[in-house]
Amino acid sequence: MRFTLPEVKKLTHEMVIPIRWGDMDAMGHVNNTIYFRYFEIVRLEWLYAVGATSSPGAGQGPLIVNAFCNFIRQLEFPGEVLAKHYVCNPGRSSFDTYLTLERADEPGVVYAEGGATTVWSDYAAKKSAPLPDWLRQLVS
Repeated sequence: MRFTLPEVKKLTHEMVIPIRWGDMDAMGHVNNTIYFRYFEIVRLEWLYAVGATSSPGAGQGPLIVNAFCNFIRQLEFPGEVLAKHYVCNPGRSSFDTYLTLERADEPGVVYAEGGATTVWSDYAAKKSAPLPDWLRQLVS
């Protein structure tokens, strides 16, 4: 099954991530689990940049409730990945994030795309909470 990224989404963050030798698997290309790590790196950098994180067990903050990746082309060492992070579809307590991975030396050529649903959570109550107004504005 292949998931498609929505046409209408808001670009919120970009960063370059080096492909490390240890990211490769026995077949000589970046291991499938590392694509999710790249997604995590750019998503967390954006969340920290906008102040949407807190220590586990304290207050409220984001939780990822699902994630997917469409592997389109093989990333290989050496190189750098240009990761782009998008948001859309804010709900009462959640919003969607989408990501694309390109090689920095091949801008516009998507090697992988993926996404995740982020739920704003009350950590102590262990349940969802309404998105704060300031975050809703960022993801709308």
